[in-house]
Amino acid sequence: MQRATVVWLTSWWRLLQFAVLILSQGFTPASYRKDNRNRLACQLVLATAPNLLWFSILAALISLVIIRIVVVTAFSYGLSRYALEMVVRVLVLELIPLTVALFVALRTTLPAGVEFAQKRMAAAASAPAGSTGGRTAPAEALRTEFFPRAAAGMFAVWMLGAVSCVLTLVLTYLVIYGFTPYGLPGYTRVVGQIFNPSVALILVLKIAFFSFAVGLIPLASSYYDAAANPFVLRFRATHGLADMVRMFSVILLIEVASLMGNYY
Repeated sequence: MQRATVVWLTSWWRLLQFAVLILSQGFTPASYRKDNRNRLACQLVLATAPNLLWFSILAALISLVIIRIVVVTAFSYGLSRYALEMVVRVLVLELIPLTVALFVALRTTLPAGVEFAQKRMAAAASAPAGSTGGRTAPAEALRTEFFPRAAAGMFAVWMLGAVSCVLTLVLTYLVIYGFTPYGLPGYTRVVGQIFNPSVALILVLKIAFFSFAVGLIPLASSYYDAAANPFVLRFRATHGLADMVRMFSVILLIEVASLMGNYY
C-alpha cells in the first residue's frame, strides 16, 4: 500500500510539473519560431480539421433527437414555455462540452500519449547502458513534440465546442419556431436570461479546464522516462488505461463543480 501510494502521488506530482512546463512553453517565444511554428500549425490542423465536419454532423443529429424528445414531452405535459430553457441547459451547458472533451481525448490525445510512451520504452530497451539511444533531449522534445500535441488537443476542444454549441442553438430555434424570424425576440430573451454573466463564465471555465485535462493528462506520463520508473512493467501494461481513468476522474470533478456553480 505504501509503494502504491508513493506511485500515485508521484504521478500526480509529475502531472502538475508537466502542466507547468507546457504552460511555460506557451509563453516562450522560442515555441513560435519558424521551425516549431510549422509543427504547431500542422498538429492544430490534424487534431481539428478531420474531426470538425463529421463531429458537427454527429452532434447535430444527436441534438435534433434530444431537442425533439424534450419539446414533444414538454408540450404533452403542458410545459411548452420551459422547453427552450431545458434544451439549452441540458445540451449547450452540459452535454455538448462533455461530449467534445471525451471525443477529442479518445480521438487525439490518448493515442498520442500511448504512442509517445511506446517510443520511449522502445528507445530505452534498445539503447546501450548509459546512452540516450538517440532520444531527443527533454527540453527539445517538450518544445517540438509534446507542446504541439498538447496545444492541438486544447484547441480542438475549444473549436469543436464552439461550433457544436452554436449549431445546437441554431437547431433549437429551427425545431421550436421553424423557418421564421418572428420567434427571434422571444428566443433571444430566453437564451439571454439563461446565459447570465455567472453561467457564461462557468461555461467558459469548464471548457477551458476540459481542454487542459484532455491536452495535458494523456501526455504527462509519456514525457517522463519509463526506465526510471521502479514499476516499469506495471507502467508498460497499464499506461493508457491509467491515463484514461485519471483524465475521466478530472473531467468528472470539473463537471460536478460546474453543476454546483450553476444550480446551487
